[in-house]
Amino acid sequence: MLHKTEDKFLFHSPCENCGSRDNLANYENHTYCFGCHKHQRTNGDLPEITKEIKNTNMITGFIEPLIKRGINEETCRVFNYEQGEYNGKPCHIANYYDKNYDKVAQKLRFADKSFKWIGDTDKITLFGQNLWRDGGRTLVITEGEIDAMSVSLVNNNKYPVVSIPSGTASAKKYIKREMEWISKFEKIILMMDNDIAGNKASLECASLLPVKKVFISKLQGKDANELLQAGKKTKIVDAIFEAKAFTPQGIIEGTETKDLLLNDVYAETIPYHWNGLNEKLSGIRLGELNLLCAGSGTGKSQVCREIAYDLVKNKHKVGYIALEESVKRSVRGIVSVGLNKLMHIPEVKKDIPEETILKEWNKIKDYICFYDHWGSASSDDLLNKIRYMVKGLDCKVIFLDHISIVISGLAEGDERRLIDNTMTQLRQLVEELNIAMFVVSHLKRPEGKGHEEGTQTSLSHLRGSASLGQLSDAVIGFERNQQSETQANVLTCRVLKNRFSGDTGIATTLIYNKDTGRLSEGNFDE
Repeated sequence: MLHKTEDKFLFHSPCENCGSRDNLANYENHTYCFGCHKHQRTNGDLPEITKEIKNTNMITGFIEPLIKRGINEETCRVFNYEQGEYNGKPCHIANYYDKNYDKVAQKLRFADKSFKWIGDTDKITLFGQNLWRDGGRTLVITEGEIDAMSVSLVNNNKYPVVSIPSGTASAKKYIKREMEWISKFEKIILMMDNDIAGNKASLECASLLPVKKVFISKLQGKDANELLQAGKKTKIVDAIFEAKAFTPQGIIEGTETKDLLLNDVYAETIPYHWNGLNEKLSGIRLGELNLLCAGSGTGKSQVCREIAYDLVKNKHKVGYIALEESVKRSVRGIVSVGLNKLMHIPEVKKDIPEETILKEWNKIKDYICFYDHWGSASSDDLLNKIRYMVKGLDCKVIFLDHISIVISGLAEGDERRLIDNTMTQLRQLVEELNIAMFVVSHLKRPEGKGHEEGTQTSLSHLRGSASLGQLSDAVIGFERNQQSETQANVLTCRVLKNRFSGDTGIATTLIYNKDTGRLSEGNFDE
């Protein structure tokens, strides 16, 4: 069998053997027809060989400009991108080739934007890869055939441009498969669609390729063809030349740290309601995760309500997720703080005028939202709800009471691993969304006296996994001897971890007033 040489593609022309207008590819030392598969040396020193046609179910079309897409006939001819019919329905035909440069499959695109593959898709390479055999200086990889041709067109079809065959979902698969060929190029530019899926695919594919060679472009539009149709060819060219070198996530070169050194813009800080916590922790900062821990019945939920109410009162929007109580109980608990009344107790509530309740509710209603979790225990669902609270409702601070309930809603598995995974996701969410988050955690029972008897809290008492402490910026423990005849209403607040300044120890003492339900700093009569 005559093997094609690794010489340079020149142009397409009509094939005398089969009558095709443009299926004959002319290379420096041979010609090859992608229609009838006739292969011939240009110097005539070898006999003509016509290969047996494979995949006879493939169709033959014709090449015309894609007027609506702004792509000229010359570009369609270079990529052998045809138009034709399949089962009586008009379609576009993207021809795909294997590593031997034989046409092995076709991707048919219909007017309703549906797709159909015919031929042997197991052997296909990237769309357009057959045109650039030996690598080169710069390669652009796009998300679709139309985009590949758009990029090629604005560069007069002189430079290598290819497309992944089946969208972002399969991007990693095809990039990995063609790694050897892609790595022949000195510079690899990923130009996926400018959307969430495209950005994700760019990062995933970039991580597979040689770091120093990979660049990611940022289009000023959805995709290359959209810019082409809008007459913004220069924007496509700009996206190529302005593509940023890919750096693996988390790696920052020293040359990029000047602003971090000199910029005095600090994370937004919100004061705590209690002075002692402010002195220890220097306020609540966006981008940080705070863990609140205590024994059962100590008063963790009331601490959350107090902090949340103070934030809301000062017009900071809060997302409040209390997984051990209904939204009704949560709303009444927050309003109770403002009223200084235990509104959830029926005997107390009935003596409060409705207009008084509504007046307090009107103060908070625009600055707080809740999660009605009943009937849903999915961790992913919870994380999506938090994301919506932040992105959709502009919440800056999130309360999650408590993490053990989240874990209980997951599939069976090792508790330590489940906590690790959940805390990692919460940590990533905090940094991604630039929010402050308070997460409530239970403590495991220590040896000897339990926490309900006032045992001092410790990081070693965190229940489930060390990641609870490791991934938190601040850990605050609360201690109360519920059995004491004189100190049962005294709550000691102890900072166990402080990543910001390192200052730990007792921050303040909070006194619980049984009549108002409030926690106040300092001493007063029971």
